Amino acid sequence: MSDIDRRVAAPRGGWVGPIVFAAVVMMVIGVMHGFEGIVALLNDDYYLVPKNGLAIHINYTGWGWSHLIVGTAVLVAGFCVLLGQVWARVVGVILAVLSILMNMAFLAASPGWTTIMIALDVLVIWALTFHGRDVRPRH
Repeated sequence: MSDIDRRVAAPRGGWVGPIVFAAVVMMVIGVMHGFEGIVALLNDDYYLVPKNGLAIHINYTGWGWSHLIVGTAVLVAGFCVLLGQVWARVVGVILAVLSILMNMAFLAASPGWTTIMIALDVLVIWALTFHGRDVRPRH
């Protein structure tokens, strides 16, 4: 017999699917924030209201950078959740709450897009908080 290193996989719960779903949706949300940020940086006239019509009166360039930064963080956290990192689940919930708050403040500018993002953020929070312990980190 040869010395083959056999690893026995830890049993995983039935909710691994929702965690993987949450990770993928987080990455999609990150990309959506990126698109929103690029549009805000390049085309102020795209939005339905002027900057003073938003909940927080920041010019669209500031909103663009905010969306790009948060989007990048959500994208990276989603990838880390997919890899089974425990810390990424906590960060994912925090970033999803931040994303909801940003999108609520930006709602007047792009109501359809931000409403979809808020709904996806709620799904991410649900999956990560109720089913996060069912996924064990890889060794």
